Amino acid sequence: MLRSRRMIAMPQLPEDLTLKRTLIANIAMIGKPGSGEWTLVDAGIAGFARAIADAAEERFGAAAPKAIVLTHAHFDHVGSLEKLLELWDVPVYAHEQELPYLQGERNYPPPDADAGGGLMTLLSPLYPREALQLGGKVKPLPEDGSVPGLPEWKWIGTPGHTPGHVSLFRERDRALIAGDAFITVKQESAWAVLVQEQEIHGPPMYFTPDWATAKASVRRLEALRPEFALAGHGAPMDGERLRAGLAELAERFDEMAVPPDRRPAQR
Repeated sequence: MLRSRRMIAMPQLPEDLTLKRTLIANIAMIGKPGSGEWTLVDAGIAGFARAIADAAEERFGAAAPKAIVLTHAHFDHVGSLEKLLELWDVPVYAHEQELPYLQGERNYPPPDADAGGGLMTLLSPLYPREALQLGGKVKPLPEDGSVPGLPEWKWIGTPGHTPGHVSLFRERDRALIAGDAFITVKQESAWAVLVQEQEIHGPPMYFTPDWATAKASVRRLEALRPEFALAGHGAPMDGERLRAGLAELAERFDEMAVPPDRRPAQR
């Protein structure tokens, strides 16, 4: 596993891309500082709407985002969404397979509290998994892979962690917003989450029901050879450290990412 201790400097991200941490999960903002035109990706955990809005106003001015794009609808990625929509009258976009979890039709399945160990895993039965009630405020992402409000970006289906999980990619500078398709911290461990030691991992074990599909998604992202990656958990990564770590994860996914008793049988 490729590790990067905390003393290694964080990457210099493209000017129009920034990340904000909401306790245990990240949101991304895309747009040039001061331009007044920007898009929010994910909405973090509950209780951070005001902090997200203040950070956005400091960076972009008072303008609302063009849209809010969701990588998926887990509680730590949509927790502040309803409060943000009270501040901003903007459209929300997600993959069509995530819409049931955003329109009150279906709850996520219970977490796997035996997967991977660690305090965050043990606490996972307490995490919210009920569907939001957004109704017509949320729309499906276009089928052609385009992202409304972000003409240079494409969404890529990266299911496994959830049925409709997506990641965002920009070919020009090979910037990737990975969501939870892979992450850069061991999310099962409360200590790792606290210190944010940087290392590439598969999606959080306790909330990933389909490991074969999650593996295919990691390999799809690794094939893009990203230069920058912002994940839903952990610090940004870039360059060869990112590509080498992602290549190792793609090659050794079952060993590195899948709980031992969930791994496919060896032939």
